[in-house]
Amino acid sequence: MLPKEYRLKKRSAFSATYKINNSYHKGGITLFCGKRKDTETPTKVGFVVSKKIHKRAVKRNRIKRLMREAYRHLIKEEKTTTKYISLIFVASSKLLETDYNYTRKIMQLLVEKI
Repeated sequence: MLPKEYRLKKRSAFSATYKINNSYHKGGITLFCGKRKDTETPTKVGFVVSKKIHKRAVKRNRIKRLMREAYRHLIKEEKTTTKYISLIFVASSKLLETDYNYTRKIMQLLVEKI
């Protein structure tokens, strides 16, 4: 599970991150970046899977769990960026058929890209 200090929770924080309009897309995952930061506080991260991807919550939650775990491992290996206040990973239907290794590779490429 992702530690509390890394979680993006409030609707207002999600809205503010989307409004910046700074996004990258690769392999079924879209990454939205918030404002740049100056302090050493950890970057907050949110994961979104809409109902359009799959109508069953079990499938949507599985994708979110895969993305959370991949990001947790990136934090552990110190391969994440700390340039932004918030990041939002948005999944597409392509991730329904994928496994953990593919998800982790795509997320690592996106984080390195920013």
